[in-house]
Amino acid sequence: MTRVRSILLLPLALALALIGPGGVSAEPQAGTVPPQLVIASDFPDPDVIEVDGTFHAYSTSSPDKGVVPHATAPTVDGPWTVQGDVFTTDPWPDWIRTTHGFWAPDVSQRRDGSFLLYFTARNDHNDRMCVGAAVSEDPDGPFVPQGEPLVCDPEEGGDIDASSFVDTDGRRYLLYKNDGNAIGEPSVLWLQRTDTTGLELLGRRVELLRNNEPSDEGVIEAPTLVHRDGEYVLLFSAGVYSTGNYHTGYAVSSSLRGPYERAPRPLLTTDTLDGAVDGPGGQDVVGDTLVFHGHLASGGRGMYTAALGWDDNRPVVRGSRLRDEAEDGRIHDAEVRHGAAGASGGAVVARLDHGTSWVEVDVFAPEAGSYTVHIGYAAGYGDATHTLTVDGGAEQVVGYPAHGWDSWHEVSANVQLQEGLNTVRLRHRSGFAEIDYLETA
Repeated sequence: MTRVRSILLLPLALALALIGPGGVSAEPQAGTVPPQLVIASDFPDPDVIEVDGTFHAYSTSSPDKGVVPHATAPTVDGPWTVQGDVFTTDPWPDWIRTTHGFWAPDVSQRRDGSFLLYFTARNDHNDRMCVGAAVSEDPDGPFVPQGEPLVCDPEEGGDIDASSFVDTDGRRYLLYKNDGNAIGEPSVLWLQRTDTTGLELLGRRVELLRNNEPSDEGVIEAPTLVHRDGEYVLLFSAGVYSTGNYHTGYAVSSSLRGPYERAPRPLLTTDTLDGAVDGPGGQDVVGDTLVFHGHLASGGRGMYTAALGWDDNRPVVRGSRLRDEAEDGRIHDAEVRHGAAGASGGAVVARLDHGTSWVEVDVFAPEAGSYTVHIGYAAGYGDATHTLTVDGGAEQVVGYPAHGWDSWHEVSANVQLQEGLNTVRLRHRSGFAEIDYLETA
């Protein structure tokens, strides 16, 4: 689909006089709020935990910050101060190759108040990445690693990206990925029950998801599991971490052990963030905030935060476009046209031809504030305009430059939304336009 993005925003009275064949832009009001870069230096695969009012972040090894870098802040949005390394071990267990660096730490608090750190390290005995564990009485460390890896199967490529999950019944689980893509084999996200210490594996592991979608580019990793209103939401990263195609997706299940159904579109991509973050991944959920990394122009991957909300079991991240198909909304004096060539869902809202014609779409905002609504459309008999309202409020005029029917383009409107669901209505004003989708960010 070809998309042209332009902002056409005018108060109604001005629009009556000023909108012309190509559309007229007014001074834009505030729109999309992008994610915040809260650690602007290399701090990849961030994991964050809050303990007694202080937030602690841990990251993959960094040359100038240590084996497992550690930062603290009074709020999840900062200001963050890098404190150093949470490991001071010497000598190390003989299985760990310390010269290779550690990946993707995960820190959780156990029932007895102590802290468990999962990490990934190169196994000096088989040259594969394996999941290790360490414990400490303090989130600042020092953490003491166990003498043997917790999960390590070289026949499946090794094992990486461990994370912890405690279900509503108090049972503790380990999630991780077998690194199959390292040896040309499938990569799978696994769920494994543990004892309350997180150090002993119980029973057989269960497959949750694997790298079988084209958008995965052969890689799926970094599982994060959240329980929401009786359902389980599995967030993950996919793609090649060193590229802008790295992204965050999710899948949902009514059962802890699956099956998990992938969402039709990723949660975060470079494109859904309109380039504000490059290659967003390595995510963690901290209350109503999503923490993740993205590539920095100066090199390395910095840590970002963004507001996180939930539309039932669908995670919504402020600043990342969330698509709602127009044909799934409510219409009046209009119709749904199926088989629309090139339309995102194969159908559009058509025959919005009269003053009584409108389409309403409920869009979700994770928090109140300014947003941008991007409207996919086609206009074939000259330029067209609609009026846009949010929850029946003040009107603004949206202009659609004509490019021909089934030639899908995009225009944008900045709006103010309340937390939760908001009703956006597009009503015919002049000309003829069909509506494909609304994307809110």
